[in-house]
Amino acid sequence: MIKQYLLDTHTFLWASKDAAVSNLGKQAKDVLEDPESELFVSSVSLYEIVNKYRLGKLPEYPQIAENIFQALDGLDANELPLNWGHAELAARLDWSHGDPFDRMLAAQTQIEDMTLITCDKAFDSAPDIDTLW
Repeated sequence: MIKQYLLDTHTFLWASKDAAVSNLGKQAKDVLEDPESELFVSSVSLYEIVNKYRLGKLPEYPQIAENIFQALDGLDANELPLNWGHAELAARLDWSHGDPFDRMLAAQTQIEDMTLITCDKAFDSAPDIDTLW
């Protein structure tokens, strides 16, 4: 059975860069290598990466930031656009975490019934989402 997974921004970055793959958890690596896994990267993550690179906050990822869709294809991942339902749920989530990027990823994970691949412990308290690392 094909299972759908949403990659957190750091997961996408690390999985896309050979030198950073070792940062991934064992479960994350297993999912990324499993042909039965359907991988998604949020348009929110694409924005976050390119914007942070532009601001000089991700200087170690020029190949990914400047060729974001090539990196997406390299993982055989799909883009998950942010829609109005995702945005509304992100704003309404009963979750004290204030990072808007994380709130949108949590909403997408919940609405699309995906598992979020992340090592970010902030998601441990996010309502109604599954995570793995």
